[in-house]
Amino acid sequence: MDVREIVESITREILQAMKGEEAARPKVLFIFCDSTAQEAFTDQFIKLKNHGICHDILFLDGETSSWLGMHRIECGGAGKIIATDEYAPAPLEVPKEYDAVVIPEIDLDNAARVAAGMKGLIKAEVIFSALVLGKPVIVGEDVPGLNRSDRRCLQTLTLPVPYQRLFERHRNEMKELGIHFAPQKDLADLVIQKLLPAEQQSGQTSLFPGKLLTADWVKARAGDVGKTIVLQPGCIVSPLAYDVLKERGISVHYIGKG
Repeated sequence: MDVREIVESITREILQAMKGEEAARPKVLFIFCDSTAQEAFTDQFIKLKNHGICHDILFLDGETSSWLGMHRIECGGAGKIIATDEYAPAPLEVPKEYDAVVIPEIDLDNAARVAAGMKGLIKAEVIFSALVLGKPVIVGEDVPGLNRSDRRCLQTLTLPVPYQRLFERHRNEMKELGIHFAPQKDLADLVIQKLLPAEQQSGQTSLFPGKLLTADWVKARAGDVGKTIVLQPGCIVSPLAYDVLKERGISVHYIGKG
């Protein structure tokens, strides 16, 4: 085997290990109205990362189109779904890759569609698919029912009272469908509650993201890791790390093992 083959083999192993590590973690999809709406949620993304939860962001480019990474996703109504490139999933397929869906802001139109079981818009289709697949759907409750573009266009922040009452009825119907509501500032906390064991939520356990656990890592984070460190399959613990763990009364647990 020449040098190029060795390098290629090592690269493949590293990439495969990275994919396996990513797959072992819960992953959540956030759906935002536009590319600037996610800026207020940076701290929540950090909290999710610290709990070992990955996230992707889907930006709406309109009511029937959106961007997930480099792929543009479009829907043209029930029974008329268009993927604009060969790699883009249809809206109904998107939730299959995630453990939960988070929608920080929902408007009257989408709430009405979801409550009536209708599709045709990105948010409505993703919610429908996630509920059918039995995956948690979490929606911000402290929202006015007007989406960001409508607020900018109409220069108003609230719906008229009759529409507010209608919006509230739709939200109650969404709750009956199994959709969870929480204040926008608490969305990450609810994700953690839904996806992680109670011990890891309370900080009694900590997920180690790498493939080699060293004594230096344990010493640097001994005050934050809790009583148990959860390891990915195949992770190696150095002998010195084992000694430090024993001294500090910290146990290790591999994902997938009882």
